[in-house]
Amino acid sequence: MIDQLPDQPRKGRGAVGNKVGRFESQDRVRIDDGWWQAEEEEFSRRLVTELNPDASRTILTRNTSPDIPFDRSINPYKGCEHGCIYCFARPTHSYLSLSPGLDFETKIFFKSNPAELLEKDLRKKKYKCAAIALGVNTDAYQPAEKELGVTREILQVLHDYNHPVSIITKSARILRDLDLLAPMGSKNLAHVMISITTLDPGLARIMEPRASSPANRLKAMRELNEAGVPTGVLASPMIPAINDMELEAILEAAAGAGAVQAGYIFLRIPNELTELFEDWLRAHFPDRAERVVSLIRQSRGGGLNSARFGERMRGTGAYADMLNKRFKVACRKFGISRRNENWEFDTSLFQPPPRAGDQMALL
Repeated sequence: MIDQLPDQPRKGRGAVGNKVGRFESQDRVRIDDGWWQAEEEEFSRRLVTELNPDASRTILTRNTSPDIPFDRSINPYKGCEHGCIYCFARPTHSYLSLSPGLDFETKIFFKSNPAELLEKDLRKKKYKCAAIALGVNTDAYQPAEKELGVTREILQVLHDYNHPVSIITKSARILRDLDLLAPMGSKNLAHVMISITTLDPGLARIMEPRASSPANRLKAMRELNEAGVPTGVLASPMIPAINDMELEAILEAAAGAGAVQAGYIFLRIPNELTELFEDWLRAHFPDRAERVVSLIRQSRGGGLNSARFGERMRGTGAYADMLNKRFKVACRKFGISRRNENWEFDTSLFQPPPRAGDQMALL
């Protein structure tokens, strides 16, 4: 009988395995065929990140979800090197015949001509200006952005034509683009939400191994607010018995950094994410894994996930209700407004990109 080899954490990566996606007809497992390297060598070997151009011919993604405060978004990248095990975008790598596990963190796809694609959409006759949400599925300021500058190109277009943008990130790398964001903020064209899951740097390295440290995220929040870019905090996701006890501390720290808004999301683990999360949980927190799963089930109608509008972001039941009440009390205590359904941007300044042959305006 051939022994199956166990998965285990790798330094600098979130997922502990690389299981196939839900659309694959065959599964794959690691086995010991007698040629397996020593365990220490196998798992200490660094996994290299691959960057590949995305062949998509469109850049704007539309949605009609009633519990999402925007109807259009741009994701400069597919996959995310930050390695957050709880990322609800992980299952999308299955559409690429890749694993939502380690593949999601190491095989990154990027928009190769973002400015051209965006200008094409913005100049359409039927286009109506409304805020574009940037980096919703995967972080627009993940490590690849330092080399590729895809997000920078997108922001430059939005800046040049006075188009409003709302950004979600957990990277201090956003400060690189302060020269674009500050003037946009002064015109009420830019709004940023910094995601902070924990203030504990040790826990952060487990939950989001390649994201900016909590201290650097707070620093970024402070500098953005001081530069006139309205910036808030997303204490997200809240995971029972892992980081939920930090909710008030995160909001207090964000208030000290000038946060103007706050929000939170209860852990969502759809599709393949369920198994990936449980493997990660038992690898890093074996002492409380069963309790965590139990509290999630109590908040998801007995399951581990719910896709129902109105409850998928908050959960239901006694635990979820308690978390929501704690959030509201903390917002009042620290003087932070709760995240609005829609941030009121100024759309009147938008000027569509000129078409080839258009006469330039004199004023």
